[in-house]
Amino acid sequence: MKKRILIISQHFWPENFRISDIATGFVENDIEVDVLCGIPNYPNGIMPDGYGWFKNKKQDFNGVKVYRSWEILRKGNTNIRIFLNYISYPFFASFKVLSFLNKKYDAVFCYETSPVYMIFPAIVYSKLKKVPLTTYVLDLWPENLYSVLNIQNKFLRSLVKGTSHWHYKRCDKLIAMSPSLNDTLVKITGKSQDKVATIPQYCEKFYEQDIHNEELEEKYKDYFKIVYAGNISPAQNVEVAVDAAVLLKKDGIKDIKFIIVGDGMSKKDIEAYVEKQGVGEYFDFLGSKPVTDMPMYHTLADALFAPLAKSDDLGLTIPAKVTSYMAGGKPVLTCIDGEGSYVIEKAQAGLTAPSGDSHALYENIVKLYSMSQSDRDTMGANARRYHFEYHSRDKVLQDLINFILD
Repeated sequence: MKKRILIISQHFWPENFRISDIATGFVENDIEVDVLCGIPNYPNGIMPDGYGWFKNKKQDFNGVKVYRSWEILRKGNTNIRIFLNYISYPFFASFKVLSFLNKKYDAVFCYETSPVYMIFPAIVYSKLKKVPLTTYVLDLWPENLYSVLNIQNKFLRSLVKGTSHWHYKRCDKLIAMSPSLNDTLVKITGKSQDKVATIPQYCEKFYEQDIHNEELEEKYKDYFKIVYAGNISPAQNVEVAVDAAVLLKKDGIKDIKFIIVGDGMSKKDIEAYVEKQGVGEYFDFLGSKPVTDMPMYHTLADALFAPLAKSDDLGLTIPAKVTSYMAGGKPVLTCIDGEGSYVIEKAQAGLTAPSGDSHALYENIVKLYSMSQSDRDTMGANARRYHFEYHSRDKVLQDLINFILD
């Protein structure tokens, strides 16, 4: 008899989150999968065509049955709209999940990005039906929240910390992306080590391709191309690239181009900062592109750029873009504390700098820019080799299935 998993995650297809491919992978492994998610509107707060409050509330995606709960959209990405978005999904989904009580599952799986409160409807179902709940912790709360919203009030910080830890403790099992995050979750929850697994993120197989686009290559043929691909929010701290560009300009290096592929709450602020610093000639903002187009931009790049803001928890995780970059087979420039830089150093797959250190980033850019193509190719080959050994889709999917259904 087929195993059945209920996935609960605020974000799902057509939003660009890896949980969509994980759910597909479960189906490929002969598991029946239902998903309870929200209305797609990440990252700009705008629903795609065809969606509405009462439209496409039930869909099929690669054999996965998708059910959508209401949520307040992020529209405008103001602090108040993000707050309302954060609390509205768990509120509405906790009622929606009651309609699943007549269904039988072998496990509940929560893919927890922000907010941590998206775990709550999973807890409701798990406790009412006595089905084990496993949560994949992608964003550790409350620390991740503080990297996006500047909360200084001690009472509010204490409240968010208490409620965040409450959610983690109510899960039967937890999955961490790194040993450091594993240790932190064990400390927070008091769970035994066998209840907290370390399983890194993988990336979709299409990231392993080299795809050449003649139009793009012609457009940027005279530049050393540094590509950033992904969400643009305070947590990413893309500003550090602007500060590095100021130093490049002072140094008289003119043929370097930062190609920014993505959107998010900080995009307009970054564009304004570029103009304020007078380095517009170093940047091209291409906006959001389909995730399946990313290999085209990775192939275009001479280096792939991964920054993160300085934070107590962000250094505990390996960002999804780092694993995607490594599959792309190009040198990676990090500006990250902790695990995200450690994996690049371990794989000898690029050059690393501390979070927010624009001078170290500038020095690494100049070093990589001055290297022979052969040396850069070696770094890229190391990155891709590490990906296949540790982060391949088939291996990680099997590890997830074994732990969730154990």
